[in-house]
Amino acid sequence: PPQERLAVETIVTEYREEVVRDAIRRELNREGQVFYLHNRVKTIERTRQKLQQWVPEARIAVGHGQMAERELETIMSDFVAGRYDVLLCTTIIESGVDIPNVNTILIERADRFGLSDLYQLRGRVGRYKHQAYAYLLLPRHGQLFATARERVRAIRAYSGLGSGFKLALRDLEIRGAGNILGAQQSGHIAAVGFDLYCQFLKRTVAQLKGETPPPVIQVELRLDFVDPDPAQAAGPAATVIPVTYLEDEQLRVNLYRRLAALSTEPEIAALRTELQDRFGPVPPALDRLLKIAVLKVRAHHRQIDEIEVKEQKVMMKRQGQWLMQGHRFPRLTGPTPDQGLDELLRMLA
Repeated sequence: PPQERLAVETIVTEYREEVVRDAIRRELNREGQVFYLHNRVKTIERTRQKLQQWVPEARIAVGHGQMAERELETIMSDFVAGRYDVLLCTTIIESGVDIPNVNTILIERADRFGLSDLYQLRGRVGRYKHQAYAYLLLPRHGQLFATARERVRAIRAYSGLGSGFKLALRDLEIRGAGNILGAQQSGHIAAVGFDLYCQFLKRTVAQLKGETPPPVIQVELRLDFVDPDPAQAAGPAATVIPVTYLEDEQLRVNLYRRLAALSTEPEIAALRTELQDRFGPVPPALDRLLKIAVLKVRAHHRQIDEIEVKEQKVMMKRQGQWLMQGHRFPRLTGPTPDQGLDELLRMLA
């Protein structure tokens, strides 16, 4: 960034009249301009009337993608020329807008936007040497979805200059690194998951080095007693790398990649030792993740392709055949996720 550029101060707050009014007036008092983002054309005129009541002295213009081209062009030209103080708009300003005099943006219902949208919108202010402010306005009533809460926390945490890459890594983690090449993506590699991709990569590197390539561990696990959701990292069933243990997003994503590529129990044990040495005692959520890695390795060596646990019932499949004990599926007896994983590991010992 330019030497005089300042990071945009990001403020996450409830949507209230006094917040909106004070933010607009603060910008007008220093002779600046404001973006107010309301992303619904149907109610944008009603919002203009409300803003006009709250800040009567403000000159407010409305701009959105359903307006005639000439009309929108005129409004934008007048706004750039300083004939308006506030541009009430939709996400048409998300990219390509560079107005140095606009240094405050208020984003209504910020929980409805993705991280990339919020990042781009925040970047519409702070284009000059003045301190800029981005207000993420959240509904006063009702709970936010866990992913929305994580997105808002991330955009607030990474407000420094040059934080786009870290924010992208956090976005990948929130949406799930496991689907980067998974079935939710398109193309010829739709059937290749992240774990398998990492193993293929590791094998290819070994072959290029002239080493014996490690085996490919392809075991499908569906365990109903563990929770891979990063938002539940402190929960009793979590199987993630907690942010409280490893704060840096890039390190966490790299660790997920390394875990996915491990193919032997000694490698997993060595990684556990490394983690303890570098970051301290392994937390329960990460301990479960390491146990799952061991479970996949043991299942592979016993030629088991699939393991599913549903309501304590353990269903394993080898070469298309279900494995049973006395014509029945074995059952787990431990009431906790840790005991359940230990029982599965003993079954495959």
